[in-house]
Amino acid sequence: MVSIDDIGPGILDGLRVLDFTRVVAGPCLTRVLADLGAEVIKVEPPEGDLMRAGWPRRGDIAALFAGQNAGKRFVALDLGKPAAVELALDLAEQCDVVVENYRPGVAEKLGVGYEAVRARRGDIVYCSVSGYGQQGRAAHRRAYAPVVHAEVGLLHHKAKEWGVAPRPEPVSHADMAAGMAGAQGVLAALWRRERTGVGAYVDASMCEAMIAQNEWTVVEVNGGPDYERSPFRPAKAAVVRLGDDEQTWVAIPGSPAAVFVAYARLSHQPELLAEERFATMAARVTNMEACVEHLSAWAASFDSFEAFEDMLSDGARLPVGRVLSIADTVRSDWATDRGAYVEVPSGAESVLVNRSALRISGTDTGPRGGVKALGADNRTVLDDLLDLGPVEIEALVRSGALVADEH
Repeated sequence: MVSIDDIGPGILDGLRVLDFTRVVAGPCLTRVLADLGAEVIKVEPPEGDLMRAGWPRRGDIAALFAGQNAGKRFVALDLGKPAAVELALDLAEQCDVVVENYRPGVAEKLGVGYEAVRARRGDIVYCSVSGYGQQGRAAHRRAYAPVVHAEVGLLHHKAKEWGVAPRPEPVSHADMAAGMAGAQGVLAALWRRERTGVGAYVDASMCEAMIAQNEWTVVEVNGGPDYERSPFRPAKAAVVRLGDDEQTWVAIPGSPAAVFVAYARLSHQPELLAEERFATMAARVTNMEACVEHLSAWAASFDSFEAFEDMLSDGARLPVGRVLSIADTVRSDWATDRGAYVEVPSGAESVLVNRSALRISGTDTGPRGGVKALGADNRTVLDDLLDLGPVEIEALVRSGALVADEH
């Protein structure tokens, strides 16, 4: 675990981002930019980002909110008031990037759409994240990750592979995928601006991000998988239990029908491959349960994870992983060695959040600050960027344009 005090300037140091996003997809995108060193100013409505309502809480701030927004500055504006819209555009003029994830057309109605911002800063890189993109018949539909998971084939594919009825995903893959895709688009647009001086409008969609993130997309749309010959079948990977004191569960990648060949050799039972039910890949696919039963019995004969990993790694060049809870990862050797988690301020307490997945030579990555209450940075941001004094700020507060949680 590392401290934010250990995280130095990032590769995007000096870049400023105005962040109108909320919930997961957009905040994921801007958290990526913040972790790379950008100054991200998160603009929330008077009721705050919906994720602030999550539990558990640290310092009266939801851990879910912290995970997507650590390292940002926090401003709250009521964009229903003309003074707030003008303030938002003034802030955008001082920024390099603007990101929003309203439904298509909403940013324009609020007065902070691409054209309004570009009129103030012609080289702006403006990114919109939505469920179905900014054009097309579905553009204005409401979209959350569970809906996208259903409509891009993820739930169908997993149900078919597992032989069960479709069931929801416990993780918002579509939001995270869209956030990462949007971040790629923003960084690419910034690179072009660096060379040409020309800004860009980046349109990132959750559905297309999920299509790109699923390696089985190209297989399914080209006739479907051929499992009788393919060794790749992650949904059928064997998850077996060792014979150690903790009865550790472990995952062995690949189709058990393919892994079975290595098992027969490593367990000194080559004669198994002469049996009709195991003699060919197609036969082993048909008898997949029997393959898994053999692998399970074999795994139970090992009294340590290390011994089992050594056997598969050295003997078959196969990795193997323990089944851990997410909380257990904090103590994993790879996580502690890389400093994968960082403790950041959360109100009057602290919260543990993931660091960036990247390490870049000559620079640093990860959040350089924590999370705060709604509108906590109103005064400092307006002073720093717009040189507004106490009298002007108080007038904005009295008008209701500028909002803060005073509790």
